Amino acid sequence: MPEIGFYHLTRTDISAALPALLGRSLAAGERAVVKCRDAAEVAAIDAALWQCAKPEWLPHGTSATPHPEWQPIFVTDGDENPAAAAFLFLIGGGNAALAGYSRVFDLFDGNIEAEVAAARVRWAAAKAVGFGLTYWQQGEAGWERAR
Repeated sequence: MPEIGFYHLTRTDISAALPALLGRSLAAGERAVVKCRDAAEVAAIDAALWQCAKPEWLPHGTSATPHPEWQPIFVTDGDENPAAAAFLFLIGGGNAALAGYSRVFDLFDGNIEAEVAAARVRWAAAKAVGFGLTYWQQGEAGWERAR
């Protein structure tokens, strides 16, 4: 059963916060799937990853990319995991099959009350099933883990 970390964005939006988290994942030798809510969000995240300044380069692909199995980061609105990634990033509470992942990052925008409320529901449901849970919130110096 994967560990689920809830990442409460309060200082930036997802397209600004995601590159650093993905960069750390790659630095740890992990592959990642970014699960978006729809095709428009896939396109927006794809563009953000190409344009980010830090880390300087995030190799990634989408279902339109040749050989998605070669991509260390795969951005999708489906449940595919072509490179057998261990990390799953859920954007705004997107639903996904968690089997096969060792770690799940549930990112939600703290400036949108509906996303905060939905994250609370997801937290309670995951806790009831017995997932290991952590809660992170953006602070002035970066991510701060709440105890």
